[in-house]
Amino acid sequence: MASSSAKAVSANMRASRGMGDVRPSKMPKAKTITRKDNPNDVTVYAKGGKTKKWIAGAIKHPGALRSALHVPKGQKIPASKLAKAAKAPGKMGQRARLAQTLKKMHKG
Repeated sequence: MASSSAKAVSANMRASRGMGDVRPSKMPKAKTITRKDNPNDVTVYAKGGKTKKWIAGAIKHPGALRSALHVPKGQKIPASKLAKAAKAPGKMGQRARLAQTLKKMHKG
């Protein structure tokens, strides 16, 4: 009986929210080389690195969050409004969560 309930639970479980399934077309391409000291083929992948200017790429519509929250231009968005908007689904929630993250990065 325990095994049937375990099957039911595993059938209803969602995939993890990590990387998940990656399409074969999106997989990083490998380069196969033959080393001189070792005759076997070796697969080499490009080294990863930090992305440059990711914040500029993340903000597609400057001022969209401000206008959605009805905050006049030139005034700061109140933290309470930002926290409430961060719980919202969709684009407004994404923008508010990014704003909270960028607020933590601010030095000064």
